[in-house]
Amino acid sequence: MSDGRLPAGLIIEAPWPEGEAAAWATAEERAAAAAFGSERRRREYLTWRALVRRELGRDVHIAYDAVGAPVLENRPEHLSVSHCDGRVAVCLSLRRCAVDIEPVTRNFGRVLSRYMTPEEQALADDPLLPAAVWCAKETLYKYAGRRELDLLRDLRITEADLAAGCLAGRIAGGAPVAMRLLCRDGYLATFIL
Repeated sequence: MSDGRLPAGLIIEAPWPEGEAAAWATAEERAAAAAFGSERRRREYLTWRALVRRELGRDVHIAYDAVGAPVLENRPEHLSVSHCDGRVAVCLSLRRCAVDIEPVTRNFGRVLSRYMTPEEQALADDPLLPAAVWCAKETLYKYAGRRELDLLRDLRITEADLAAGCLAGRIAGGAPVAMRLLCRDGYLATFIL
């Protein structure tokens, strides 16, 4: 993606100022945001809702499914959301989708053995591999749409060509799932669109 544009259906932005994002939120969402203890969390929560409504219209109703994932009520689009310090990522698609985003500076070394198998560690010698695998497994988890999947046992990354921005994985031994990887402005995102 040398032209700097994101793929259609993927939105990545810095969190908006709280007041600007709140203008796109419902009264219930503003009340929910007010209960968060940190301004950062309020801004992330309100920003992803603002991004969805900016793209689809102010009348979009956002709810949660039985697993706790956000869904759009009475709309054909599927939704996936991720946020970290400094960025909010949203996927919107007519098919099931998923996204995860992390800063490339996050230290995954402390928890590597809890989410990466030796086979996954051998996929590449790129220093971004631990972050890419973490994001890819989070993306697969969201894409699966069910709870209690183990990062080591049930979610496996089978291919990682970080230079080309391509990954593949499996959910509980199922069919391969292709993912894309995007690294820019100090953040790494994996997504399925």
